[in-house]
Amino acid sequence: MCGIIGYCGHRPAVPVIIEGLKRLEYRGYDSAGVAFLQGKDLVSVKAEGKLANLEAKLAAQNIYLATSGVGHTRWATHGLPTEKNAHPHLDAARAIALVHNGIIENYQELKKELAAAGIRCVSETDTEVLAQLVGLYFKEKGSLAEAVSTALARVEGSYAIVVVSRDNPGMLYAARKHSPLVLGVGVGENFLASDIPAFLPYTREVVFLDDGEMVRIDAGSWQVMDAATLAPIEKDVRHISWDVAAAQKGGYKHFMLKEIFEQPRVIADCLAGRIDRTTGQAVLPELEDIPAPERLFIVACGTSYHAGLWGMYLMEQWAGIPTRVEIASELRYRDPILGPGDTVVAISQSGETADTLAGIHLAKARGAKVIGLCNVVGSSVAREADVVLYTQAGPEISVASTKAMCSQLTLLTLMALAFGRKRGVLPAEVAEKCLPALEALPAELDAALFGMRSRAQELCRVYSEAKSFLYLGRGLDYPMALEGALKLKEISYIHAEGYAAGEMKHGPIALIDPKFPSFALAPLDSLYPKVKSNLQEVQARGGKIIALTNPGADLDVDHPWEVPAGWGPLSTFFMLPALQLFAYEMADYLGKDVDQPRNLAKSVTVE
Repeated sequence: MCGIIGYCGHRPAVPVIIEGLKRLEYRGYDSAGVAFLQGKDLVSVKAEGKLANLEAKLAAQNIYLATSGVGHTRWATHGLPTEKNAHPHLDAARAIALVHNGIIENYQELKKELAAAGIRCVSETDTEVLAQLVGLYFKEKGSLAEAVSTALARVEGSYAIVVVSRDNPGMLYAARKHSPLVLGVGVGENFLASDIPAFLPYTREVVFLDDGEMVRIDAGSWQVMDAATLAPIEKDVRHISWDVAAAQKGGYKHFMLKEIFEQPRVIADCLAGRIDRTTGQAVLPELEDIPAPERLFIVACGTSYHAGLWGMYLMEQWAGIPTRVEIASELRYRDPILGPGDTVVAISQSGETADTLAGIHLAKARGAKVIGLCNVVGSSVAREADVVLYTQAGPEISVASTKAMCSQLTLLTLMALAFGRKRGVLPAEVAEKCLPALEALPAELDAALFGMRSRAQELCRVYSEAKSFLYLGRGLDYPMALEGALKLKEISYIHAEGYAAGEMKHGPIALIDPKFPSFALAPLDSLYPKVKSNLQEVQARGGKIIALTNPGADLDVDHPWEVPAGWGPLSTFFMLPALQLFAYEMADYLGKDVDQPRNLAKSVTVE
């Protein structure tokens, strides 16, 4: 969750760094700091809380002479969110400063070694151990590149680090393993950051670093090398097409709300160039050389996992492919029956999800073909998959994923169409109606969103005192029930559980009472009578019900919420933003920090 930015160039570095950290605030943080050279001294300035506190401290410093430095926003994991524990961390000699995202798993062992060498850590963090280790090897070797390389060889875990040195003015070293880090290539200036928006006002030329790589930058040059051997590595510079305006709120109160309302455009962008109107077929050239799978595994986490569950229904019904959906964090610790002839679809918005990447490594080690489905060009999933399909969702700033799922559903629909046609089993009605319905979807959804928001605002006032929710759905709407519950939990902090509606009577029904509302997904499809019957069971126990349904439904519930039906499974594209808007409006009404969920209590220290 933490944010990193490093700068070497011709501008005053600290204002550039602070500006970059502000663009990374969406990642969440509880303290911040910068390090830069002032004369011959390495200066580190840190503060608890928001960036405004850091800026107030910097106002008393002569910061404008520095033309290189690093900055960091920290989300506490090891040690409380105090100034002492904030990054950057310095070594004992105050010769190097280091910022770090990730976790050093063996930091306690290394800390004991440092103590035995007479080096005492002043913070509670795992990061300071790495800074002290780099400083120790720098003193021994005299080469910052060798010091960083030697230190990284000793650590276990994940990291993205940037190091600034008192004895190497105007130069930064950085490295990554299982944590994102990108290089921005400018004219007379270069940048390092954990995400592209940090430096987007200055350059759209980027280099995506791979695990096990180190990079050195100064104002006029950059060099990527192997972190272990320091051997040079040639890298391509990629151009980013979206601009900084895409990473700003555009008049919306929160990024989450903006991104919910961007979903019509996201669908259109995802479809662009992927429909052949002369043949009426989905066009996915990335899959041309991939035979239609005999067996498919979808591997993902969180919201992407729910998208995969939804895609499973289409893959089986339209393409006749036996499909399993695996939680990536479970798959990596199992011994799955997976090998040559199997195909894995790895779904990740960022392309940097560690558990999903581990699933890719397992699949490739066993000879399975891997299709990556992600949003970020040049990300780890994109590089490590055999082929990659980009969802074209644009930057997703809100931590709570919204439009990314919409784009994933769109692409999974196209994949099911393509595989069904390739296998010769695509149902005739689907072949005839799906693509025209998809093309009409952006305009229909755009017309419906404002009404959905108004209804969500009405309902959140009624249910704002609820402590728990039960989300119910069947078939394609079961994954949406899971997603609706997830959104409510992570944004509003209201406990919620998603359940297959037919399973409710096998235990959870015991919880139903007038203070425990249910949120049901009840579209007018073939399963509507079954869902209606399940809701009668809720009402028999006095439970309140919000029912997301379509015009013409005959539900007698407390709060029916009608949204357009859409064709077939495309009704999901109206259900999904309604669920997102309900969670958003509930959180906003309760005064939650919508764009930065998952807050850690300040009294909690994770070791």
